[in-house]
Amino acid sequence: MAATSTTQTALVGGPKGDIILSNSAPLPQGPLQDHELAVAVKAISINPVDTKMTGPYHTEGAILGCDFAGLVTAVGPIAAEWGFREGDRVAGTVIGLNSLRPSVGAFAENTVCSAWGALKIPEDWTFAEAAGGMGGLAWITTSWALFHAMGLPAGPQLEPLNSRLPPPQLEPKINIVTAHSSGDDTSKPVTTVLVSGGASYTGTAAIQLLKLAGFTVIATCSARSFDLVRSFGADATFDYASPTTAEEIRAYTGNLLRLAIDCVTTPESSRLCYAAMSRLGGRYVALDPYSDAVAATRAVVRPSWVFGLEPLGDEIAWPEPHTRKPNRIAQDFLEVWSRTMQGLVDRKLIRFHPQLVRDDGLAGALEGLDDIRTGRVSGKKLLYNL
Repeated sequence: MAATSTTQTALVGGPKGDIILSNSAPLPQGPLQDHELAVAVKAISINPVDTKMTGPYHTEGAILGCDFAGLVTAVGPIAAEWGFREGDRVAGTVIGLNSLRPSVGAFAENTVCSAWGALKIPEDWTFAEAAGGMGGLAWITTSWALFHAMGLPAGPQLEPLNSRLPPPQLEPKINIVTAHSSGDDTSKPVTTVLVSGGASYTGTAAIQLLKLAGFTVIATCSARSFDLVRSFGADATFDYASPTTAEEIRAYTGNLLRLAIDCVTTPESSRLCYAAMSRLGGRYVALDPYSDAVAATRAVVRPSWVFGLEPLGDEIAWPEPHTRKPNRIAQDFLEVWSRTMQGLVDRKLIRFHPQLVRDDGLAGALEGLDDIRTGRVSGKKLLYNL
């Protein structure tokens, strides 16, 4: 690290199972690994997962946070081969509050991240916009869910992912047709995918990726969010609170819906997805562990769930079901996805989720965690300039 001090200010696990602001948190320990960048953090983005690091997920003294943006201060040789240089403006994702690397987290003055966990920020984006608009966790999670766990083809707009990593062949077999594969043949209806929780950050990311991949997209959300969700590309929206939503979706899709991504993952959202799907069944992918009781109701639906930090490739010492050993398949995916995401950013093919930017730094972020936890801030990405 370039800093001469051995400590920094950061949000860390406190002695009472809480998160505290520490002015004596350690700088990232040990030499920079070959594939890593050292970064002076300039802005951070709070994700829902950051508010849930309690109980067995809590590690005293470990630094919290996943998404950040900042200036590169040092570069390992493999990271340099990826094109990173000192002084680059980057947005990145790390695994916060991981007891295996307690000095590495996003909510700090300095951090380190892998080359495949970082993207270069366009010149016309601020650090805060980058932390919230291309901050990686939502995009890593949804791309891993759609193009690996759900087995969807990425399509020519999503290169190099489309060419380098064909999707796995999954059961049940589904004849997937996209706008790219059907061409001018309107006799082949484009396959529809349901996004449950379309107004969430992961929801708007999933909608954008699905539209780029050439799918018809329908989404559930609150009625007040219909315009927002449609602005991100959803072809139709349905009120998750309506007792007739599943029936409405079946009618809209001609009872042919076979693919659903659940960005909410409660028993209620799972039941809605299952009820909306065709009698032929299909594939359901959740962004958290799903209800086994709901999954047991329809054997023709193949359920799975993804842990969005797994593609970073590091061992994660969170408790079950989030404990992970290094996953080479997931890391290979992210190495290709990061190139793909950089292209989307550079070509201005993605949009920001609504943002709320505050300028009171890490001290403010400590209060922001509670704002999200209690619902005082919802529907917007909460960002802090450091």
